[in-house]
Amino acid sequence: MSTHQYILAEADRAPDRGAERGRPRLRYVTYTHYSQEWTSQLHSHTCTELFFITGGKGDFLIREERFPVGVHDMVSVNPGVPHTETSQNGSPMEYVVLGVEGLETVSGAGGYALLNQAVEDAVAGCLRILTQESREPRAGCDEICQRLLEVILLRLSRRGDFALSDSPTAASGSSRECSLVRRYIDNHFKENLTLDQLAGLAHVNKYYLSHTFRREFNISPISYLISRRIQESRFLLAETDHSLSQIAQILGFSSLSYFSQSFRRAEGISPLEYRKQHR
Repeated sequence: MSTHQYILAEADRAPDRGAERGRPRLRYVTYTHYSQEWTSQLHSHTCTELFFITGGKGDFLIREERFPVGVHDMVSVNPGVPHTETSQNGSPMEYVVLGVEGLETVSGAGGYALLNQAVEDAVAGCLRILTQESREPRAGCDEICQRLLEVILLRLSRRGDFALSDSPTAASGSSRECSLVRRYIDNHFKENLTLDQLAGLAHVNKYYLSHTFRREFNISPISYLISRRIQESRFLLAETDHSLSQIAQILGFSSLSYFSQSFRRAEGISPLEYRKQHR
């Protein structure tokens, strides 16, 4: 899966925006394009995600419900709702995700909404500018992206089959920071990430990040990074013919021995034993 993500910096927000607190705020912009390495795992987030399908076809799985999506469709998923997405063979899916804080879809018990043909010309134009801005961020990028989000929400509010409301509770600052770091790890766990890099991403001290992340998710940032790599390694061991050394390299482990030690610690067996059991 080819993914590019831009996370808006809290520090870059204008200080005079206090009057707008409580309004939906854009936290990140993600552009994803299907590739053969795409693996699908149920997960959830602390903010609402708006998925705009810009190419191809696929399926969404939200809790226990699966449904097809295609070009111009939009899926809104509320905070804490488990979901994942898959692409159809022969028609690679592409989509733009907007992570929005302080907003929820007014929907049924499922905590999500599907809108067919939601990406009309005006919305598509906003999404194009959003992706352009986020790929090459310059001065004023965050403000432009925020304003584009507001235009998109206003266009969606004109539909009679879709309604949004303010989120009843806003995440604390530490929750937002931890959520941003976890999201970044989820999308970049194959890279050589360090605690210093993750702390810099959230604009906090690394000791503060370690403490708050563990308090929020009951695991340290680096341990979470390793767990995501181990999670991915289970798929590679069971579904591919990559050697153990190749898998270790793909997933960003510094050596085969470190990968094997980490896997055994997490799974209780060696990677080779796991592969034999699941082939």
